[in-house]
Amino acid sequence: MSEPTYRDEARGYLIGFGFALVLTLIPFALVIWGDLGPAMTLGALGVCALAQLVVQLRYFLHIDLSRQKREDLQLILFSSLLLIMMAGGTIWIIGNLGMRM
Repeated sequence: MSEPTYRDEARGYLIGFGFALVLTLIPFALVIWGDLGPAMTLGALGVCALAQLVVQLRYFLHIDLSRQKREDLQLILFSSLLLIMMAGGTIWIIGNLGMRM
C-alpha cells in the first residue's frame, strides 16, 4: 500500500473535523432547543457520544479494523476495560460504605 500524501491526510483530518463538529453541535442543539423529553435527549446524547468516539479513533488516532492496527485497538480496549473496572469498583465501594453509614 502506498504512503498517503499530504492532500489525503489533510482531507481525512478535515472530514474528521467536520464530523466531530456536527456531533458536538447536535447535542448542544438538542439540549437548548430540543423538545424530546429527558429520556430521549439523554439517549441521543449517548448515541452522539459513541459516534464521536468512533470519529476520534478513526480520523485522528487512525485506528481502524485493519490487520496491522488491530493491536492498537486491543490495547485501547484493554485500557478502557481496566479504567471502567477501577472506576466502577470505586463507585461500588463508596456507595456501599455510604449505605452503611
